[in-house]
Amino acid sequence: MHWESGVAVELGSHLAPHSTKTRPALNPQQTPGHERCHPLTAKLSDSPQCAHPASFGRLIRTPELGLVCSFLGRKRIFVSFPKETKNKVNAIMPFGNTHNLLKMNYSAEQEYPDLSKHNNHMAKVLTSEMYENLRDKQTPSGFTLDDVIQTGVDNPGHPFIMTVGCVAGDEETYEVFKDLLDPVIEDRHGGYKPTDTHKTDLNPDNLQGGDDLDPDYVLSSRVRTGRSVRGFCLPPHCSRGERRGIEKLSIESLSALEGDLNGKYYALKDMTDEEQQQLIDDHFLFDKPVSPLLLASGMGRDWPDARGIWHNDNKTFLVWVNEEDHLRVISMQKGGNMREVFTRFCTGLTQIESLFKDKGHEFMWNEHLGYVLTCPSNLGTGLRGGVHVKLPNLSKHETFGEILKRLRLQKRGTGGVDTAAVGGIFDISNADRLGFSEVELVQMVVDGVKLLVDMEKHLEKGESIDDLMPDQK
Repeated sequence: MHWESGVAVELGSHLAPHSTKTRPALNPQQTPGHERCHPLTAKLSDSPQCAHPASFGRLIRTPELGLVCSFLGRKRIFVSFPKETKNKVNAIMPFGNTHNLLKMNYSAEQEYPDLSKHNNHMAKVLTSEMYENLRDKQTPSGFTLDDVIQTGVDNPGHPFIMTVGCVAGDEETYEVFKDLLDPVIEDRHGGYKPTDTHKTDLNPDNLQGGDDLDPDYVLSSRVRTGRSVRGFCLPPHCSRGERRGIEKLSIESLSALEGDLNGKYYALKDMTDEEQQQLIDDHFLFDKPVSPLLLASGMGRDWPDARGIWHNDNKTFLVWVNEEDHLRVISMQKGGNMREVFTRFCTGLTQIESLFKDKGHEFMWNEHLGYVLTCPSNLGTGLRGGVHVKLPNLSKHETFGEILKRLRLQKRGTGGVDTAAVGGIFDISNADRLGFSEVELVQMVVDGVKLLVDMEKHLEKGESIDDLMPDQK
């Protein structure tokens, strides 16, 4: 068998595959007649055979491609391949990801994760055949199928709680791994198909009502979303330099906000423990991630480097930097004036997007997925409009869950996800993200919460709520 030019790989390289950018050629104990080899992320060389496989101490052969890999010290491997497989290598082997290269020494069957006890959307969709077809692919930044699914593999989920089970590492993840993610998105977002088009509406004037939620029941209101900056990897995959670049860009942009949106940035690494805890207790700040879902996806790396919070002087408009998404934009205040909260949200978000564009950066967005975010569950609007509302009687009613389902709402405990309700106080919010506009989602919350409060008042008086049962929205 004739062996074509070998190629050297530097472990940990994050260059895009087939990039024209090269690094200094390797010269591993070069013997006469051996050509110097470029990194595997560069264009494959047409030079003569680079090295004789017998020149190296440890070899690994991959049966699928006839590759021979030689470990050179601790950081590099040298790869030779048969001439007849050169085109096959170029076509399917993501050489930029060295972990994937090593995994290719094992069959797809050997590498396929055990999902037999899992309850998440990823596990529901991923088959061994799909895994085999996708496992040798990667995005330009080096995000692989195993990176996409690892959080869902490590966290089987709860028998009665369906989690997503996968994340994106960059904007291209949703295209490169669409065979997996399109069905996940369709399953998670109520039948949203690959041919569907998302709609955006950030005009608060289109919201009807929202300024009259009963403050005796509605204790606070908030609207939040996420934004991702195009050209940067997402939090599960970004480097330290990228994360710091996002922070720098965010500080420069947010500092230009004016009027009642004027505020200041606070870096987590500069806060005392007491200052952090106070902001967390006030629901203004995110805590260090302890959720296995976040940790398994890589979002807690280098904590708290380049993480922080920006908020206006009144603490009614906040931006979290480098948590689950590049930016998490939040408008909030006490009481039930959701219209005021949503108006501030739309105004601030529009200004932030304009300020980022002034600096040559735009947010990840496309007509199908809307705004692109880390978790497939947040695609589209990424919007969650919620209120803390007192429902001590309705929450005990046997139809409470069905009512929320019909209204397209979801409940969380007083302290958010995975917490219990204290004193009958629930966090009620929209269940949808994708396929509806921002105005439509907030409208669902406004109309739904008004009905929930009305039902609560009826139950307080000992009256039936059968006649108030809503139709399915």
